[in-house]
Amino acid sequence: MKCIQDVYEAITKEGFTESTLHAIHELVNQIENGFTDLPRFNLREHSGICKAGPAFIGASIVASYAGRSLATSSHAGSSQASPSNWEIDELQEKLIEQWAKAARLWVEASDDIVREGFGPMIAQGAEAKVYYREGSPAVLKERASIYSTTQKALDAIALHNYLFPETAMRVIGFTRDLDGLLRIILTQPYVRCQRLATKEEIDRLAAEKGFRDNSDGQGVNYISERIALEDMHPANVFVDEVTSLPICIDCIVKFVKKGILTV
Repeated sequence: MKCIQDVYEAITKEGFTESTLHAIHELVNQIENGFTDLPRFNLREHSGICKAGPAFIGASIVASYAGRSLATSSHAGSSQASPSNWEIDELQEKLIEQWAKAARLWVEASDDIVREGFGPMIAQGAEAKVYYREGSPAVLKERASIYSTTQKALDAIALHNYLFPETAMRVIGFTRDLDGLLRIILTQPYVRCQRLATKEEIDRLAAEKGFRDNSDGQGVNYISERIALEDMHPANVFVDEVTSLPICIDCIVKFVKKGILTV
């Protein structure tokens, strides 16, 4: 069986050769089948990793390697400070792009391809472009990171899937938009909105998931011992036409670390 250290060593020595890609593929399979853990996630959160798919797991392994290698190099020179978030993010993006191209998960000129395969763009916000063709069971999103590192943007997908499996995101590829921003290409079930959820319904949904209001005065942010939810406003939480229950489409999800939110 492969361990994550074996993959780290393969990337260091060979880059993303066929041999390294095979090692990553083996580790991805082990993680999907529950034989190996993906660092940072506990057993219950593992379901969110599996729902996100093998492309997500591969990217998470590469992002973890990037962060680890920077930290190791900074510790090797005692005069060097710990790497900043922008340095970590820059290397994570660079290596994920190299890996995705080698693994044939990179899409050039994705906007045109997405429109042909998934339909016209129906929404665009700070974090995502959304494409949908009437009658399809899923939307496609090109999701840009609003997190401090790409790894934390990937973590957010797995945490969303764990908390809100009815709107689980599945990563299928990667691209860059016209502004050069790395975007994660993913699919998500299409939800027919009966109406926007009320504040009371969102509070109840968060409480059922084990969260409490974080008392920041905004009323849309919640916290547990391990995870924080932000941006839980009605535009991100709908009442589903089929079940008549509130359903979270998208929000900011992140780990809480030592009392400080990891953004």
